[in-house]
Amino acid sequence: MGNDSVGENEPSDHVIKIWQVDKERLTSMQEKMADSPRILLHSSGKSSCSIFRVPQSLVEINGRCYQPYVVSIGPYHHGDPRLRMIEEHKWRFLGSLLKRIESKGLKLEDLLESVHPLESKARECYSANISFSTDEFIEILVLDGCFVIELFRKFGGVIRFEADDPLLSPSWVFSFFLRDLIRIENQIPFFVLECLFDLTLMPGEESGPNLSTLTFKFFNNTLDRPEEYFNKFRDLKGKHLLDLLRTSFIPEGYEEPRQRKYTNTRVIQCISKLHRAGIRLQPAGKDESFLVIRFRHGALQMPTITIDDFMSSFLLNCVAYEQCHRHCSKHMTTYATFLDCLINTAKDVEYLCDKKIIESYFGTDAEIAKFINNLGKDVTFDIEMCYLSELFYAVEHYCGKHRHVQWASFKYTYFNTPWSFISALAAFVLLVLTVAQTFFTILAYVRPP
Repeated sequence: MGNDSVGENEPSDHVIKIWQVDKERLTSMQEKMADSPRILLHSSGKSSCSIFRVPQSLVEINGRCYQPYVVSIGPYHHGDPRLRMIEEHKWRFLGSLLKRIESKGLKLEDLLESVHPLESKARECYSANISFSTDEFIEILVLDGCFVIELFRKFGGVIRFEADDPLLSPSWVFSFFLRDLIRIENQIPFFVLECLFDLTLMPGEESGPNLSTLTFKFFNNTLDRPEEYFNKFRDLKGKHLLDLLRTSFIPEGYEEPRQRKYTNTRVIQCISKLHRAGIRLQPAGKDESFLVIRFRHGALQMPTITIDDFMSSFLLNCVAYEQCHRHCSKHMTTYATFLDCLINTAKDVEYLCDKKIIESYFGTDAEIAKFINNLGKDVTFDIEMCYLSELFYAVEHYCGKHRHVQWASFKYTYFNTPWSFISALAAFVLLVLTVAQTFFTILAYVRPP
């Protein structure tokens, strides 16, 4: 009887067969999912992972803003038929570099061997599976890394840029280089770039600009920041080029709070409603980062931000990077959400442009409003733990005072335009004359002459 009970508890051959089939299916599905370009690896949650495939939700909103248009950097878009135009120029740049470092006794094998110890560390930087073999992956890192370094050296004046270089013949190519090199899916680790840069330094270049300085000089062709930034951020490091540039915009003293100071804080209203509530808008210094936003005595002080093709791409990729990388700050996400709060319609954009807060080279006011709204769409951030948490609270608290709202409403109604002021003044004069006439009429009745 005991043997019969044991036999009843044991799984039958049919059940075991089903388990085996399900296990095989599960293994097959896991293998297929591992090859999918947008499946996160187990290492994607680590702080070392910093180069991501953008979530499909953001891709559906902003399209191909996260993918390269003319040049691929790194493994994600390597071999894309659309990007073949620049591939031959990568080998040409590598050839000129190898010819220059021959005097140091260096060859291509030396570059490959210098990157080889970094392979496993570099693979951990990517959130999606890298299907390339060790040799293929190292070749991609060396070829693309040397291309970026040579490009920076040429535009930084370290080496001569031939006037008839076919890479610069089409004037539109350079603007696409600027944008492609800051796309989140188009990156290689910064430590790989530093390894190649240090190895290929020629005698006498040690005292010249380092890789970070050359990076800022290259992107300064569109950002047009003061020369002092080059020395200020000389020792700044980043996970990759996008992170390095993003970090340079984060101002000192504007760190995110470590604990919650305000509770039940809500997002602010659009700028037109804030204006009617008595809040003024003032442009701040142009030399400051556009992230430096202050609220003092009923006035929002914001530096001017130039919105063009490069800045729009930069903001989109920074927000995507911060959404994917939980170990970095969320400054750009907070700024994007703040702009999304201020702007609802083209009228809000027009007001910000009139106040010199937005300098637009992007399109119409309606197009900018749509871009800003998409920038803050489907993003996650903690309003009570963001670097503008105190500002959100202060603005909401100011708008909650009825005397501010009533006085602002009075000024908006009667002093918003010259005609409304003239009408109000005429009505006031008429009221004074009516009161005076009534007073003298009563006086003549009480005390006749």
